[in-house]
Amino acid sequence: MPLTPPAAALPSGAWPDLPFEAWRDTAATLHLMTQIVGKVRLRHTPALNHAWTGTLYLAARGLTTGPMFDRGRVFEIRFDFIDHLLIVEASDGARWSAPLRAQPIADFFAAFIAGLESLGLPSKISGTPNELPEPIRFSEDRVHAAYDADYAHRFWTALLAIDRVLQNFRAAFIGKSSPVHFFWGSFDLAATRFSGRRAPPHPGGVPHLPLAVVRDAYSHEVSSAGFWPGGGGIDYPAFYSYAYPAPEGFSSAPVQPDGAFFSEALQEFILPYDSVRTAPSPEAALMRFLQSTYLAAAERGKWDRTSLERGYDPVDQPLV
Repeated sequence: MPLTPPAAALPSGAWPDLPFEAWRDTAATLHLMTQIVGKVRLRHTPALNHAWTGTLYLAARGLTTGPMFDRGRVFEIRFDFIDHLLIVEASDGARWSAPLRAQPIADFFAAFIAGLESLGLPSKISGTPNELPEPIRFSEDRVHAAYDADYAHRFWTALLAIDRVLQNFRAAFIGKSSPVHFFWGSFDLAATRFSGRRAPPHPGGVPHLPLAVVRDAYSHEVSSAGFWPGGGGIDYPAFYSYAYPAPEGFSSAPVQPDGAFFSEALQEFILPYDSVRTAPSPEAALMRFLQSTYLAAAERGKWDRTSLERGYDPVDQPLV
């Protein structure tokens, strides 16, 4: 007999309303939860270039670390945003889970580390959040304690819809490109294309992120796009696209769809999520933004497009 989805469940591919102010506190708490789990992945995964080691990935019920390794064992950590659980499972059948609920980050952190230790998976991680202006150590954080299950589920549902478009956009590029992955440091879903050329050393300036990490992430020219739920300079969910280094004329390039603009404060193109969500075809609207902002970087940056692209415009391709 098929399982009945919970009443709050939204259909796959939905573009739910996601007003940032309504779940700001939950977003801040969930951001810290993903940082804690992401730091475990960072410890148990071979180092990759461009800060890809610690990212999370979309899964059928939430977010996952994917497989990690510990002394001959394989294990995985998953956020389940349907039943609202944090789950750790190992290749030898060992399993631990705990409810995702409103509780101080200090309590979440203590329970999670104890859970790993109970499975024989001790993980010493940095106890301080990254990329936040005034971080509180996880073990001492009793400020962030919100968890609204409905909005956590809405956020994940939106990520599923966005991930599908980003995956199809990525498929049009045969040069080096990142996976579509979730950065727990900045709490965004992103995909990056590379020209293949070295970039000038990045000046840094990301709060509580070592300069060496930033320079590794931006060691080569990029066109990067993704989605934020809000925060970091904007108080609404939005898509973004930027180039590093930004070529001359990048900020004045024409981009689509209506509603997209270049933010002088953030130095990147912004498209409000609601402009996509309410469009006749959200997928088509987002794909136009991704493609037009990429072209702004590639054409003005004189990328070798013939060698880097598959020869079709992803805007005209049906989503898989």
